[in-house]
Amino acid sequence: MAGSPTSLANVRAALTLLGALHRGGLTHGVLCPGSRSAPLAVAAALLEPGGLRLHTAIDERSAAFFALGLGRASGQPAAVITTSGTAVANLLPAAVEADFGSVPLLLLTADRPARLKGCGANQSVNQEVFLAGSCRWLGAGDPEGLAAMTPGELEALARQALAAARGDGAGRSAGPVHLNLALEEPLHADGADLTRLAAGLAGEPPLPPTAGDAASGGGPAAARPPAAASTVLDPDRPGVVVAGPWRGAPATWGAHVEALRRWQRRSGWPVLADALSGLRGLPDLDTVTAYDLILSEGSGHGGATPAGELQVLRLGPLPASRRLQRWLAAQGGPQVLVSEGDGRRLDPLGVVRGQASGGLAAWLAEQPQDIWAGSAAGAPLALAGRWRRVEAAVQALLERELAREEGEPALARRLGRLLPAGLPVLLANSSPVRDWESFADPAAPPRPMHGFRGASGIDGTLSSACGLAEALGALVLVSGDLALLHDANGWLWRPQLGGRLTVVLIDNGGGGIFEQLPIRTQPAAAMDFERLFAMPQSVDPLALAAVHGVPGRRLESLDALEDALVWALAQPLALLVVPTDRRQDAALRQRLRTMAADLAAPLATGPIPSP
Repeated sequence: MAGSPTSLANVRAALTLLGALHRGGLTHGVLCPGSRSAPLAVAAALLEPGGLRLHTAIDERSAAFFALGLGRASGQPAAVITTSGTAVANLLPAAVEADFGSVPLLLLTADRPARLKGCGANQSVNQEVFLAGSCRWLGAGDPEGLAAMTPGELEALARQALAAARGDGAGRSAGPVHLNLALEEPLHADGADLTRLAAGLAGEPPLPPTAGDAASGGGPAAARPPAAASTVLDPDRPGVVVAGPWRGAPATWGAHVEALRRWQRRSGWPVLADALSGLRGLPDLDTVTAYDLILSEGSGHGGATPAGELQVLRLGPLPASRRLQRWLAAQGGPQVLVSEGDGRRLDPLGVVRGQASGGLAAWLAEQPQDIWAGSAAGAPLALAGRWRRVEAAVQALLERELAREEGEPALARRLGRLLPAGLPVLLANSSPVRDWESFADPAAPPRPMHGFRGASGIDGTLSSACGLAEALGALVLVSGDLALLHDANGWLWRPQLGGRLTVVLIDNGGGGIFEQLPIRTQPAAAMDFERLFAMPQSVDPLALAAVHGVPGRRLESLDALEDALVWALAQPLALLVVPTDRRQDAALRQRLRTMAADLAAPLATGPIPSP
């Protein structure tokens, strides 16, 4: 274009783009500091009186994970706004998690115009490709500057970004979208212009959604893909349901649960429910939760059957349990995988014969209607009864053994019982999510469970929890010490956090997960395990939280957990530190696994019941 746009033209263009996103359902923006992004920042602030909630963060990585938490909880993308340069590189960890976890996320990055690219200009980098490997779509404004675009072009850009972030429901799941937006100088409008612009916005009625805008209630569940290849599961023959972490849109949860109940009533199949499936403790649903303990190394029991006979209905991605994964890989019967809007291949074991991505409710609707004529048959019910007997025995064992223990497995069991029903929990990666999978009490009240097992990193743990708490109203985060310290900037959300957050910190002096792996050597002097793997840090988590104005308490025993939770849940943001011994806990886990396997073997052996 001839000449440079005025600063006010930049703001108007940014306002048009963000306004279209807002009308299309965007309700949260997360703003990071910067000069090149100034028109976007000002536009976001101008939209606040109209309902756009604006959060601010000094750390782009923390900002992106906060937005990730908002998207996970709401099913709608939040927008992160950053300046150019290395700020964009800091968005990659959250983009990776959003990609693998199917979380909608909008990443809006300011950039230099084309005339300043590739010529050595300051802060002019190839940021347009930084996030390419993880995004559903890479969009861009006019290379000469945002103000060079017409309102129609800006609105079309917004519509396409929202649609790509939400997924199409026919195989492309929700995920991250990157809009790289060139902005030409001058960037900073004066106060008089902004005052007039704000007054004009205040006098205008809200714009209705345009015909092409994605409705806020839309999303991946809107379309129905075809059924999973030609594979049909026979509910009159023995089988199991394996439910992995829930990754569907919040609006589809109720239909998902009712569809699963319907299938179980008809088939009698037990549901092996991952800790992040959200299914544990729900009424009228028969779940098995101790499968990781029942399926001991090299065993063929715990419901395992001769190859070629057992059917498996898998829901979503695989649970974390490696024992369950090996058991599934050994089954030769038909396995069907049903995901909630994610058409990517979710079968690292290579055993699934068919995959459907339209959700369980849609998949059941497409099955032959004559399968619903009968009721659960004897053979599936007998197999389900075998699973129930082993599950009950193992749970009784855990109840007895963990009642007199301190440490991480005992914490997982007690915490689920003590927290109020319905209070959401976020399990950090590594040990917390695995302990909840194996040792949590299945009789505990049901609650929404969250995790970020997509890429299974520890980046952004606290910031993600803050985003979830903001969207859900309240949350409990269970985290290890290194994961929490890795995202210490997450404490900076305290002054503007609207939801309540209680952080339960497992302080075991380093990376406890490494104690569960065959890393330590004999003799121990052959390798410095503490320095190379555990990496304990000399930081007092209570002092670090206190610096940020966050109150906390250290528990000397799990007997103090109930009273400490009563105190912490009443605070806007609080930290509970639970000291543990990682070596002792690793030995305890191994002892419990051995005891569970010995207990399960005689109860679970025998041929599969015949139909």
